[in-house]
Amino acid sequence: MKIVIANDHAATDLKFEIKEYIESLGHEVINIGIDSHDSCNYPEYGAKAARMVAAGSADLGVLICGTGVGISLAANKVKGIRCGVCSDTATARLIRAHNNANMIAFGARIVGSELAKDIVKSFLETEFEGGRHQVRIDMISAIENEE
Repeated sequence: MKIVIANDHAATDLKFEIKEYIESLGHEVINIGIDSHDSCNYPEYGAKAARMVAAGSADLGVLICGTGVGISLAANKVKGIRCGVCSDTATARLIRAHNNANMIAFGARIVGSELAKDIVKSFLETEFEGGRHQVRIDMISAIENEE
């Protein structure tokens, strides 16, 4: 799979670790995040990654900022994106299985690198279950299309 990864200045070090880890799992990684610790604006990176996923240029996305919240809010403004903040593996698995999330976010100031790797692995290895969950995804899409 092609996985886009984006981050802000608070998450540069963790981004490099996660990028390498995703590649070790056999996936292609598209790094569009900042590669330095210079202050930047996370909405730009979250939105850019989300647009890539929405357009099909990437299969899934991984977003990292200080908490994971800000960058996920930006991503979720892009039509067709379902991004959840995860600080544990159970949530990462369930947002794929039940919510068909196409992006995940977490905080470099919240989770350590080993837990972040486990979260990413759970997210990438879980398939959407469909069935009754598809009805809810359709409802979310209908809300999104109201505007």
